[in-house]
Amino acid sequence: MRTALVTRETKETRISVELNLDGGEADIDTGIGFFNHMLTALAVHGGFGLKVKAKGDLDVDCHHTIEDTGIVLGTAFSQAIGDKSGIARFGSFYVPMDEALGFCSLDISGRPFLVFDAFFPEEKIGEYDSCMTEEFMRAFAYNAGITLHLKAMYGKNSHHITEALYKALAHSLRAAVIRTASDKPLSTKGVL
Repeated sequence: MRTALVTRETKETRISVELNLDGGEADIDTGIGFFNHMLTALAVHGGFGLKVKAKGDLDVDCHHTIEDTGIVLGTAFSQAIGDKSGIARFGSFYVPMDEALGFCSLDISGRPFLVFDAFFPEEKIGEYDSCMTEEFMRAFAYNAGITLHLKAMYGKNSHHITEALYKALAHSLRAAVIRTASDKPLSTKGVL
């Protein structure tokens, strides 16, 4: 089973993530409506079972809750994928969302890196700060050990741009975690 259960508690947040790479229900509660929507989209479009319970200092703002959720989800992803044997490893996908187009390309490489190129016309989407999309993606990529490239090709609405990026990530992850006939990591080094 490619699953993980990770919890993390700090003075700012308490977060629990249960992840199943091979499917299951999505049950998300972060206290931030739009972020719940994005994590649900990530689970559904990725084909993952995902349960997230997050309590954060939302009286300050959404930053700690979103970034720390990225840390915990990335850690869970790394644990669930294990030594990266027998997976396709790479994934790329374009997602249109009305006038916006999002692109993601990733490598489950063990070498975390983020390239993020997006402009958000509106600073907020409900209680979600648009700039937190990059912070979440960075926290997720670095803790999952993923080389992650995300680009908003174009768009005029921050909701559409953000949703296109999360869904592009989901479909790219779905392609990358597909099991292959090999029981070895896809690498000339023999390990990842």
